[in-house]
Amino acid sequence: MSCKIDYQARPDLLAGRVILVTGAGDGIGRAAALSYARHGATVILLGRTTAKLEATYDAIEAAGGPQPAIFPLNFEGATLKDYHDMAETLDKEFGRLDGILHNASLLGRLTPFEQYDPALWEQVMQVNINGPIWMTQALLPLLKAADDASVVFTSSSVGRKGRAFWGAYAVSKAATENFSELLADELENVSNIRVNTLNPGATRTQMRKTAYPAEDPQKLRTPDEIMPTYLWLMGLDSQGHSGERFDAQPPKS
Repeated sequence: MSCKIDYQARPDLLAGRVILVTGAGDGIGRAAALSYARHGATVILLGRTTAKLEATYDAIEAAGGPQPAIFPLNFEGATLKDYHDMAETLDKEFGRLDGILHNASLLGRLTPFEQYDPALWEQVMQVNINGPIWMTQALLPLLKAADDASVVFTSSSVGRKGRAFWGAYAVSKAATENFSELLADELENVSNIRVNTLNPGATRTQMRKTAYPAEDPQKLRTPDEIMPTYLWLMGLDSQGHSGERFDAQPPKS
């Protein structure tokens, strides 16, 4: 669970790389998309709200980054055909994928399991783990077509140790940890793809505010401040690391 909070990314770290970011419309996903583009990547912006993706697109262009692409998709209603159609489109447009940041997540509700709504449980599991799994399967040929590819799944401290009231979110993140290890193990020595998980930690986002409404957000790091680890995992400096767990912030003292 090492942390690369002090990593200094060179300006051209991601030059020429094609990276897909889910949940790129706001929060950590938007910050990552902007940061990847700032370091030379062509970023594919995926999310469910086109207007937010367009705002991220405009910000990248205004900053002089490589022209991004927009791919609206909602994991809640997406089908296997949608993922394979997406792979076909990206193959025609780019021919490969050098990275995927699985960032999109749904919090659900913080409530005792005894009171958890089964429909909401299924919705959270679909967005947080089922959708990302089947999208990754569809995109594996594009990842294998790259000289070097990195897949990063967003985890959480409650995915590494279950905590009361976190319900489907915690379970989905535990599944994310296990799936990442499984996939990394399968791909070891047979491909150029590394697979890791990243726990962003307490960050100033809307999801965090929903989970901890009484917390002072000014005491939290912003999404921009946790980007060093996100950059390290997507660049060549993280080669040789797969099936591992990383933290974007130092452990609390």
